[in-house]
Amino acid sequence: MEKFIFKTKSQMGVAAAASAAQVIKQAIKVKKQANMILATGTSQFEMLKNLAAADEIDWQEVTMFHLDEYIGLSADHPASFRRFLKERFVDKVPGLKAVHFVNGDAKDPQQECRRISAIIAKHPIDVALLGIGENGHLAFNDPPADFATLQPYIVVELDEKCRRQQLGEGWFKTIEQVPRRAISMSIRQIIKSECLILSVPEKRKAEAVRNALEGPVTPECPSSILQQHGNCKVFLDEQAASLLSN
Repeated sequence: MEKFIFKTKSQMGVAAAASAAQVIKQAIKVKKQANMILATGTSQFEMLKNLAAADEIDWQEVTMFHLDEYIGLSADHPASFRRFLKERFVDKVPGLKAVHFVNGDAKDPQQECRRISAIIAKHPIDVALLGIGENGHLAFNDPPADFATLQPYIVVELDEKCRRQQLGEGWFKTIEQVPRRAISMSIRQIIKSECLILSVPEKRKAEAVRNALEGPVTPECPSSILQQHGNCKVFLDEQAASLLSN
């Protein structure tokens, strides 16, 4: 695992996007295509803005997968992650090869998991662009996370701290509006990615960052699994890194 610490969120986002762009361009050069996973949330604002503006990426050779989505929200809901990615990335790049969103409002969430799982099984992921939650979650795998399942996408229950983070970031007006369930990419599917690039800003993430990077590998801190990945780069601002011993 490599750590990179920057004074500002803006600097962090520029560097993370540049690292991701390099991986994508190399995959296209070698394999004539690239497969990537995108996360959402305020931690990804700067990275996505800079990645969408990256030079010399043939986006028509890039397939994008969606990390997670609330169950029961329509694609046009203000808090929908499909809407987030469409507005902040998909609409800003010139035509991706394919976009595979998680349909959170599907009538049968388990069937939706099976549908999207079958697709990603045919697309080895070159780079996953991720964040770390205040409770240490990776995607919507809240503690204690399932480290064992091999299913690519699963239905999960959102814990109180996760739901309050979504409220605090301004996606919902009340805690009652925050869904209690989501479809999430599983831990094992995430770490199958060839390269992991994390963007984690702000003081409120500092404890989770310390636990993920310096604590034991445990389902109680789902992001601690990153320690076992051979090609993981973590981009932090100084506030998020403030509790690290090194």
